[in-house]
Amino acid sequence: MSDPATAPKAKPARPLNRWGLGTLSVLQISFLAIILIALNYLAASHFYRVDLSRQAAYTLSASTQHYLHDKALADRAKPLKWIMAFRRSSPFYERVRALAEEYARISKGKIELEIVDPLRSSDRTQEVAAAYGLPLTKDLIIMDARTDAGPVSTEDKAGNHILNPNVKIVVADDMAVYTTAETQRKITGFQGEEILTARLVECVEGRARKMVFLADKSQLDVTGDSTQMKSLQGTLQFQNVELQAINLADLAEIPKDAEAVALVAPKYDFTDAELAVLEKYWNTPRSALLILLKPGETPPKLRTFLRGYGITPRHDRIISKDGDRINTTTRAVFTYGVDFTKELAGQAALFEGASSSLEVREGTEDLMNRQINPIGLIQAAPGFWGETKFGAKNPTFDEKEDNKGPLYLAACVTRGAASDDRFSASTSRMIVMTNTDFLDPLLQHAENTDFLASSVNWLVDRQSLVGPGPRSLGIYKLPLLDAQVSFINRVNLFFLPAFLIMTGAFIWSSRRA
Repeated sequence: MSDPATAPKAKPARPLNRWGLGTLSVLQISFLAIILIALNYLAASHFYRVDLSRQAAYTLSASTQHYLHDKALADRAKPLKWIMAFRRSSPFYERVRALAEEYARISKGKIELEIVDPLRSSDRTQEVAAAYGLPLTKDLIIMDARTDAGPVSTEDKAGNHILNPNVKIVVADDMAVYTTAETQRKITGFQGEEILTARLVECVEGRARKMVFLADKSQLDVTGDSTQMKSLQGTLQFQNVELQAINLADLAEIPKDAEAVALVAPKYDFTDAELAVLEKYWNTPRSALLILLKPGETPPKLRTFLRGYGITPRHDRIISKDGDRINTTTRAVFTYGVDFTKELAGQAALFEGASSSLEVREGTEDLMNRQINPIGLIQAAPGFWGETKFGAKNPTFDEKEDNKGPLYLAACVTRGAASDDRFSASTSRMIVMTNTDFLDPLLQHAENTDFLASSVNWLVDRQSLVGPGPRSLGIYKLPLLDAQVSFINRVNLFFLPAFLIMTGAFIWSSRRA
């Protein structure tokens, strides 16, 4: 047992330095606040947006992003004004707001977005209504691309108000896709980006580009109920291109204000005078031709005209065989080497209906000497051949009579110094395709529409809108049995609350112990 006298004495406790501890705590809190403020400042100006939705519903398409970065917006001295007058109770409010904010963000300040709730901001709503002469009784977006202080609207002789060409209105109902079933009209889709981009282009350009359609040479009636023609008109309308029908037989020359000429499913051949009018137009700078051919039905003089520029439509049918079954639906791929298809290059495509092949004389010396450059755009996949005796019983590939790969369904021609940036805008351009069935809405695929839209924008020298376009979002139903619905309700109403209560009780009991 140790002696208490010899036991070591305990050291006296150090006095508590409250001033030092307080100073250290203040410094720590200050540094933490500075770090948080700096992080928030950096995050506000340097961030990366991620769209985690399954269909990338909040990510703008490549063509829209190209246009927002294009000089048509970047070179503007005065930003565009967007006024989104939407009620927050609108079923489209959140989706349209997210899209509009994305447009403004990607434009880097060239689109100024203002969101107005007509129910909560009545004073501002009245100001907007008075400024634009519009009763804001519907959810809408006003796009104002005026570069001067011109009037918002003018009156015609009948006293009707006409909006300035650089002011466009997007109504919420236009963004919805409706279908009618059993006399009931239901919303089955959402096409917000298509409508917003189309109206944006319209208000920036102030007018529609004009493409004339040679109605007297086509099997399709531009004024009739042809679904293929309506589909073509709809695609062009979204590109701010207006299709106007003309009769070539009545003209001495193509109208000067036409930025492109469309020849779709030609049925009747050209006369010498009509062909001279077409050749005269093609030989002028900045001419543009869109030629969509029925497979194997190219009129002789038109075929001769195309052959002179390196593209010859063949009298065949692109087919393949799967056992004893003949397959006329062509699997194809977009080729490389052309700017307006570079974002589609390498992607697979499906063309239903009938297709024939094109002979494309790429890189031949006689054409290059004339500054004519034909290029294949869409090539059939391996396994297909051009059957020259289509309709015969049990066709098989005959190396002597049939056409083997590469088989092109579409090709383009440039005439002029297309590779020289100084003269590229003055080159003449042509698109030739040997399938018109892809215009049918029942046979149409997204890649077909993207190719057609990119081709039209390339023809009218608007490369900023080429590439994959917007996608309509559909509404899908989740089929659930009554027993499954009942189980989900029990989980939400009883099991989850019970689990949370038991967890809370366990934590409370542990702390008391």
